[in-house]
Amino acid sequence: MKAVGKKMQQSLSDRIFYIFVTAIAVAALVIVLYPMYFIVIASFSNSNMVNQGLVTLFPKDINFFGYRKILERMDLWVGYRNTILYTVCGTLLNLAVTLPAAYVLAQSRFRARRFVMTLFVITMYFGGGMVPTYMLVKSLHLTNSPLIMIVMGAVSVYNVIITRTFFENSIPNELQEAAELDGCSHFKYFSAIVLPLSKAVISVITLYYAVGHWNDFFTALLYLNRDEYQPLQTVLRNILISNQAMAGTTGMGEGSYAQQYADQIKFAVIIVSTMPVLCIYPFIQKYFEKGVMIGAVKG
Repeated sequence: MKAVGKKMQQSLSDRIFYIFVTAIAVAALVIVLYPMYFIVIASFSNSNMVNQGLVTLFPKDINFFGYRKILERMDLWVGYRNTILYTVCGTLLNLAVTLPAAYVLAQSRFRARRFVMTLFVITMYFGGGMVPTYMLVKSLHLTNSPLIMIVMGAVSVYNVIITRTFFENSIPNELQEAAELDGCSHFKYFSAIVLPLSKAVISVITLYYAVGHWNDFFTALLYLNRDEYQPLQTVLRNILISNQAMAGTTGMGEGSYAQQYADQIKFAVIIVSTMPVLCIYPFIQKYFEKGVMIGAVKG
């Protein structure tokens, strides 16, 4: 009887614990998702109702003025094209630099790896500064060139550390020894064995790099002046500034309407800029948790 009672008591405590954890998870989910949901419904609701707090769960007085004003601009599509190009090419360059560097630094037979890793880590805390970096970019003739959006930040030391730790902890040394006995070179071993076994961490750092390129605004602000090279984030910034300026220069009667439309455009801009990344994330979610957990310890 005591054993049965203890088992029933344990089951009750487990249920209470699961309910408690589930409640916390649901609350966290609501806290994270509701702001994005609110922006979505506010982007095609009447801005006056939004400002009065009448829009909470469902859109009201639905109209798509903000989206129409944004999507009818040709510079938006040029910005989309440029950002997609910068994101794809920049991420490929990031992977081409990060993965081989992490592989070399994970080799225990590389005697200078601790010294090289120390040099890498120093750059995380001490940078060259904005003015010296601009002078360097200008001396390389990369100002007003789309290449600067691709090569700037070609490697992230943090991602190198994550990838190196993954290689050290997840790929046994015996596998490399067996490959070497079969006459496998380092390049062959890296490309045919290491990379296929590292899909999880590759997916994680690919997402990190891609989101970084997609959101890159400051690089374009510093180094690009020509409109045909501007990324999406800069184009959206210009749209916001022009609409806010228009709302501020209109008369008293028209000012409220102009401000209402400016608010709608502001919400629509957020959706237009973030939705592509949100659509990509579910496809790599199955790798994301594993890659982060295995590679998170810097070692």
